[in-house]
Amino acid sequence: MAGFEHARAVADAILYEGYLLYPYRRSSGKNRVRWQFGVLVPPAWAEAHGLDDTGVAGSAEASWQQTECLVEAPEDAVVHGRVRFLQVQKKTVEQRCADGSHAEVDSLDAGARTECAFDEAVPQEFDFHFRLADVVAGERRFAVRTPGGEDREPIAGAAGRTVRRRRPLAAAVTVSAVRCGTAEPLTRIRVRIDNTGAATPPDASRDEALRDSLLACHVLLNTADGSFVSLLDPPDRAERAAGECRNVHTFPVLAGAAGERRTVLSSPILLYDHPRVAPESPGDLHDATEIDEILSLRTLTLTDEEKREARGTDPRAARIVDRTESLPPETFARLHGAVRSLRPVPASTAAAPASRWSPGDAEPGGIVVDGVTVVQGSRVRLRPRAHGTDPHDRFLDGRTARVEAVLHDVDDAVHLAVTLDDDPAAELNQWYGRFRYFAPDEIEPLPSGPVPAVGDDR
Repeated sequence: MAGFEHARAVADAILYEGYLLYPYRRSSGKNRVRWQFGVLVPPAWAEAHGLDDTGVAGSAEASWQQTECLVEAPEDAVVHGRVRFLQVQKKTVEQRCADGSHAEVDSLDAGARTECAFDEAVPQEFDFHFRLADVVAGERRFAVRTPGGEDREPIAGAAGRTVRRRRPLAAAVTVSAVRCGTAEPLTRIRVRIDNTGAATPPDASRDEALRDSLLACHVLLNTADGSFVSLLDPPDRAERAAGECRNVHTFPVLAGAAGERRTVLSSPILLYDHPRVAPESPGDLHDATEIDEILSLRTLTLTDEEKREARGTDPRAARIVDRTESLPPETFARLHGAVRSLRPVPASTAAAPASRWSPGDAEPGGIVVDGVTVVQGSRVRLRPRAHGTDPHDRFLDGRTARVEAVLHDVDDAVHLAVTLDDDPAAELNQWYGRFRYFAPDEIEPLPSGPVPAVGDDR
């Protein structure tokens, strides 16, 4: 539904977080233990591996998760929900024999790729809705059923085929609610998701149990009839009620555009309110907290043989490799990063000189330090603070630099973007926009003309 569209990009990143990590090959050690977030295993398997009814003892993987959140809405308000998860799809590779039959093999050479046996996953969604008055009166239970199946497909460029098999999944969504007893119409909603499958024996391996599990499970809630309340920063009127919310294996945050409160995303990965994917990101790399530029550059360093294996491991891995190899220079330049909290210093009336500096002591685009106006192009000596600064900056004490920009952040703190005079990569950093940042009280203005040598305390 339309209310979930703003949150979809972040929800998709959660769905595939850690799905397959760089170097995107099956043989990589980090890709041999997968599915780390939001795993709801079968209840019998969870019980056999040490989980009690609280879901916090023994294994980190439970058979259920619980979301509790607050909504300000009238009794007849309707809330729409969507449960999303991945279903394991086991891909096997079969080679065609001389007699026309097929035999399972670990991999097959398929020209541009090496087709490998692998556990893929299929995204699943289940929508439900309820009236607040109905779930206050009594809990409602929704059955979730995901069918199994088998698909066979010939492998282009090889004498063989892939066979993809999925087991049916069974789960339940239970919704209840209570009024919070506040002056405002505040209601605490509880959404519990249970894996109800009974096909997995307690002594099964984890890989077998995962085939009957809900993976990266999370839930979205939306209402057009009210507003959700932030549990991270609740208003005073809802602070006590927010503290009474009990979230297990997941946590709800406000989703959608900044300031919008009609949608909640309850995620197994901790997020801030109104999370978003960086607009510079050209596509999912299955690691939303990593730096796209680094992962893309690393992907380009893979050998041709490694790329063959990555492409044959999983279709999503193949798309990552293909996309990275075809990124145009302007897209790569955007991946270098963006500083969203800084903006140019506005023109203002210069105030009386201060012994060091003052935000008011500024001329257009500059700042006054020790009675000297520092602007773009000024030369300064770096004097980083001994405490409360980046430890790496301490190594630059006494070095000279050129000011590239004078900037304000959202809190009106001033930052000087500088390039080191003796940095052999200075021109490249200027072209990229990669600068070092210092506060006005961490620099000494230098006179125009030749830059004094390091150690000269003039």
